[in-house]
Amino acid sequence: MRRRRIGGGRRLTAGTGGVSGPGSLGVVDAHAHIVVDDLFSGPAALDPAFAELREVDGVRRLFTRGKELASVVGEFVDPPAMLAQARAHGVDHLLLSPWVQLLPMGLPAVDARRRAEVQLEALARVVAADPRHLSAVGAVPIDHPAEAVAVLEEACAAGLSGVELAANAGNYLGDDGLEPFWEAAESLQALVFVHPATRGISLPALDDFYLWNTVGNPAETAIAGAHLALGGALERHPGLRVLLAHGGGVLPAVCGRISHGQEAVPAGRGKLARPVEESLARFYFDTVTHDRRQLRRLIEDFGHEHVVLGSDRPFDMGDPDPAAAVRAIGLEPAEEAAVLGGNAARLIARR
Repeated sequence: MRRRRIGGGRRLTAGTGGVSGPGSLGVVDAHAHIVVDDLFSGPAALDPAFAELREVDGVRRLFTRGKELASVVGEFVDPPAMLAQARAHGVDHLLLSPWVQLLPMGLPAVDARRRAEVQLEALARVVAADPRHLSAVGAVPIDHPAEAVAVLEEACAAGLSGVELAANAGNYLGDDGLEPFWEAAESLQALVFVHPATRGISLPALDDFYLWNTVGNPAETAIAGAHLALGGALERHPGLRVLLAHGGGVLPAVCGRISHGQEAVPAGRGKLARPVEESLARFYFDTVTHDRRQLRRLIEDFGHEHVVLGSDRPFDMGDPDPAAAVRAIGLEPAEEAAVLGGNAARLIARR
């Protein structure tokens, strides 16, 4: 497939090797959320006023601040049931990640580390019970970088593939204070999944028409990716594996503008020695675009090696049959196999 040239006529490429095969995991959904029971019992249990699991008509449902999380339309707690729902749409393997609102942000170091470790331990048990079909990324106390490094090391040692960060984590991802975390993530070959924090952008207009989700979330991801790229972490650590949710949000649409800003305006140059395009090209993206033309363009811009299947289960804004969307856009067989599972299998394996 011929890629569209953007950013002053230069192609976004990043020397990542050849085409991935279909891999040993089959079709892999790399964007599927889970809530672990362990967060709701024991000494580290969440305050029920903030979040709790209740049984409603025989199904465990999540309530936040006393209201049911109505956007959940599939299984959220039981991994085998989640896998069964995914298999109905031809998915063989799930890469599970925490619900972003349960990432340990805005907490004292001790509390943040404990919330991260509770999820880490629970997810490690889930993966160990069925490694053929389930993998996971955990949470880290990113507000406390030294603690975050320690928990990242624990997560990888426990068999997790990496960790999830909220898009607005750590005073945004290009902040110099996160350098120890990025250094450790590269060294461990850990996958870092960046997901919008939901309502991470405070604008009154976003309160209308569900715009906080349809527009706010993609904008959050774009800000996070641009900040990380211009902050220099991807240039300093070319081995980083950073996956952006929802097809990178609106980041792909503004790559040319970011590149022009680097060339035309001193403040837009960032902390880079080389063109920002080279850093942007190192990101990975999931397929949750809800637009087949946009998905094809994403693959053309960044290469099929940098796109992985994603559904955003179990939310109403997800894609319940993401494999069908990939198969509908006419990729070459090797490219299709890479997007459906080969790329994700490589990221999950870490080594």
